[in-house]
Amino acid sequence: MYGQVGEEGRIGRKDANFHGLRNIRRLADIPDKKQREEVERGLEYGLEAAPSVQDRTISTFSRGHQPAFAGINTFLKAPYVENVHEVGRHEVAVVGAPFDMGTTYRAGARFGPQAIRRISALYDSYSVDMAVDLQEELDLVDVGDVFVIPSNIEKSFDQIDRAVSFLAGEGVFPVVLGGDHSIGYPDVRALAQTVEGKVGIIHLDRHLDIQERDMDERMHTTPWFHATNIPNAPPTNLVQMGIGGWYGSRPGVKVARERQTTVLTITDIEEVGVEKAAEVALEVAWRDADAVYLSFDIDSVDAGFVPGTGSPEPGGLLPREALKLLRLIAREGLCGMEVVEVAPPYDVGDMTALLACRAVMDVLGSLVGEGKLGRHKREPARGEEPPPPAPA
Repeated sequence: MYGQVGEEGRIGRKDANFHGLRNIRRLADIPDKKQREEVERGLEYGLEAAPSVQDRTISTFSRGHQPAFAGINTFLKAPYVENVHEVGRHEVAVVGAPFDMGTTYRAGARFGPQAIRRISALYDSYSVDMAVDLQEELDLVDVGDVFVIPSNIEKSFDQIDRAVSFLAGEGVFPVVLGGDHSIGYPDVRALAQTVEGKVGIIHLDRHLDIQERDMDERMHTTPWFHATNIPNAPPTNLVQMGIGGWYGSRPGVKVARERQTTVLTITDIEEVGVEKAAEVALEVAWRDADAVYLSFDIDSVDAGFVPGTGSPEPGGLLPREALKLLRLIAREGLCGMEVVEVAPPYDVGDMTALLACRAVMDVLGSLVGEGKLGRHKREPARGEEPPPPAPA
């Protein structure tokens, strides 16, 4: 009978197999080693709790994930690597690029990395929906922020390039928290140096950002013109998704047409669906390429959900659509990613920073779930079929 839970934990008929029930079984095989180590470290470094506290895993000074509102925040409260020369011991490094001197409308994205890190404390690393535990299955660290030069775009680009190329050269997957979208150019410039073949780019945005100059400078409206001038990052491997609205596309349309980039408007995604749009994007970006870079502009999402951005535009992706699209793209593997244009001065209740944080977590979760990142390989339990790919 439907609505009843049987002996095997299934709902309804025996052939029902919901993601949740399947994922709960998969999560049982993931150890809690790092969680236990965190508790032990907290008690050692932060003193045991007062005698009246019954939970003896709690320390006097907050040294772990809890309370979410306490502590000095890194991304997901991951370990902070002060000596960047040691970063090669790890798998993923979060780095902030707090630069917003390339904006053409509202500034404030320089505070994006701080906001994303702060709200990331809300989350732990455990996802029933994706059957992944990032803390246990991924060696993630935070290396802090790039020292950008507020008054100079080109010097800041050089600093970001140097930082990201160093991380990638050490074999670490870089996650760049922006900052405005001008940083897309130095990010790709950095990664292209570490990839022998071609680099494809998948760019989620409401704006094309591919004109050569804006107000006589390389601004946040120009990164993909300059990125696709890099010899091994050709424009034919650039896919721009979610484009639309009434702002900033006139100069870019001409360039996109001349350079034969692939442009999928928000109407395209609405009509063909997220799955098909992701399929097209992956086919184009990976064509004869050795790596693909992901650029997620938070303004690709409808402005009603992400008010804290420099150039808000109604009518974009819904958050659930955006997250699904990111997960589908990440399944095939990436060489790095960026999340840009989170401008906390205009945010409401940290909504924009929260979605940016989720974007990073969902991408990393997909990479772990598909075996592209992560050291812990999950084996099926005895008598159980190998687990299917993590749900999109």
